[in-house]
Amino acid sequence: MHAIEIENQKLVWNEVPDPEPTDGEVIVDVRAAALNRADILQRRGHYPPPPGAPAYPGLECAGVISAVGGGVTGHQPGDRVCALLAGGGYAERVAVPAGQLLPVPAGISLTEAATLPEAACTVWSNVVDLARLRAGETFLVHGGSGGIGTFAIQLGKALGATVAVTARAHKHDRLTELGADRVIDYTTADFVSEVGGADVILDIIGAKYLARNIAALNPDGRIAIIGMQGGSTAELNLGALTAKRGTITATTLRARPLADKARIVRQVREQVWPLVESGAIRPVVDESIPLAQAQRAHHRMEAGDHLGKIVLTVSRP
Repeated sequence: MHAIEIENQKLVWNEVPDPEPTDGEVIVDVRAAALNRADILQRRGHYPPPPGAPAYPGLECAGVISAVGGGVTGHQPGDRVCALLAGGGYAERVAVPAGQLLPVPAGISLTEAATLPEAACTVWSNVVDLARLRAGETFLVHGGSGGIGTFAIQLGKALGATVAVTARAHKHDRLTELGADRVIDYTTADFVSEVGGADVILDIIGAKYLARNIAALNPDGRIAIIGMQGGSTAELNLGALTAKRGTITATTLRARPLADKARIVRQVREQVWPLVESGAIRPVVDESIPLAQAQRAHHRMEAGDHLGKIVLTVSRP
């Protein structure tokens, strides 16, 4: 098979050995794989895959099962699936633990399905499982135009929250169409005063926004940090946090134990997939690019002009 390997921070289309399923795994013939910010970090040498994961980038994919390892039940060759991965999505085939598979939702193409596993599992586990977002609360999403952000907007609305997002001005109309109640241009406005109080904040920025996120919290508010685009080290004003009775959580999904990932995937299938199949949540695909041109896809993501997910596609007979 072919896969994208990293050579001197460049993405190269190479011939590599086919994966073989071990017990508890299936082989997925990849039709599409979505980009994530972690892929950029891995290419630059800052986010290596966890032990045992494939060296190729790619945290989610969609395709067709071609082989099943020992002990796997409920899956068989020919099934259309999408998958949460620790790595390896930028390849024509990938071995996937069976607990990290999801069926392709009804009415969704494989290209669209590739955009769902990482965003759905990240948003659900942080916003609902940890931060306990409830109907009637105010939900602030930083980076509302990315793959995580566009999914979070729709899930927040489906759960009955009032959703505010930060994004550049030229993306506001599209985010409003997705359900955002208020869109704030972070380059010209102060989100603290614009929001007027948030119960849950989903943050991809990290250190740069920490003090202002605390200032923006309502009493008993919760901050879920899932990225550090604005740095990893900041001074924490414990007095300000305790005055709000605030909670801060910070997680990554990639390195979680298999059992924890399988639990999150089950919850997503039970609670989120019906929302996708009903149309309450729809995949947002910015552009589809052939897998062999992954370097071009990374350049598009780095430019920051995309909205939703960029998808790498694999053509097969």
